[in-house]
Amino acid sequence: MECNLKRCNADVEVNGGVVLPATEDHLEEAIGAIKEGKVIAVPTDTLYGFACDACSMEAVHRIYEIKGRKYTSPLAICVSDVSEITRFAVTDHLPQGLLDNLLPGPVTVVLRRGESSILEKSLNPGLDSIGVRVPDSNFIRIIARASGSALALTSANLSGKPSSISINDFENLWQHCAYVYDGGLLPSGRAGSTIVDLSIPEIYKILRPGSAMEETVAILERFHLEKSS
Repeated sequence: MECNLKRCNADVEVNGGVVLPATEDHLEEAIGAIKEGKVIAVPTDTLYGFACDACSMEAVHRIYEIKGRKYTSPLAICVSDVSEITRFAVTDHLPQGLLDNLLPGPVTVVLRRGESSILEKSLNPGLDSIGVRVPDSNFIRIIARASGSALALTSANLSGKPSSISINDFENLWQHCAYVYDGGLLPSGRAGSTIVDLSIPEIYKILRPGSAMEETVAILERFHLEKSS
């Protein structure tokens, strides 16, 4: 993997943030940082994102501070596998196999938390729904799996600014992260994931077209879900 900074192959500390290649050799540092309640920047299958332990409110608040994001704007979570979603959200109203066809991939599914969710109520307070991602990216999924929890995940940029497809796009924010993981230039463009609300049985609603809307709609309709009017 080519590094897109003028540096050696060794890790480099820049303004307080350590830049490392997004490879298996550096997973241990990422997992340790998440367990310690720190924020890291990682590549996904769409954009670069800020990630932390979704059950660490201190870390979640740190993400809001880094982005300059309003606390009324909800964060999504990232889990390692489709089978993990039931720990955090209600899925029993969905057709069997639907989530396995949508994920892993560039799709965020919005579901009800329900009473059985292990997410703290203080994450996205006042909302009974949660956006869930299972990116088609082994690096972040391994981190989520090893954390034993879910990762709070949001795009690595200042709120309202363009999304990042290279670590250079958010260089001014490196200093706020424990580690910045360089996965090179991401090929998907800046559209981000397709966000679809699946919280109501037999109904879907596209909340953001994103980078995979056509494929997502085709799968939803194949499973006989109807578009919200």
